[in-house]
Amino acid sequence: MTMARSCAITGKTTQIGGRYSNRTRATQFNPTGKVRRKANLQKRRIFVPEINKTIMVDISVAGLRTIKKNGAHATLKKAGVL
Repeated sequence: MTMARSCAITGKTTQIGGRYSNRTRATQFNPTGKVRRKANLQKRRIFVPEINKTIMVDISVAGLRTIKKNGAHATLKKAGVL
């Protein structure tokens, strides 16, 4: 069983959106399709000093900023990773 690529902290995954330009909107012929926008996920090793372990997580950059703000132990525990 494979897991979908999503952030361990924020839960961000891919989103489906339209690919339109303003020039395309102005014409009657509109051959644009859907595009899958991927979350900005990074594979990071995060050291948690409270438990003296390093944890590998797929995390978005927004999740990294959350860890920087609130601390690794509190954030990962709240997300259910620890």
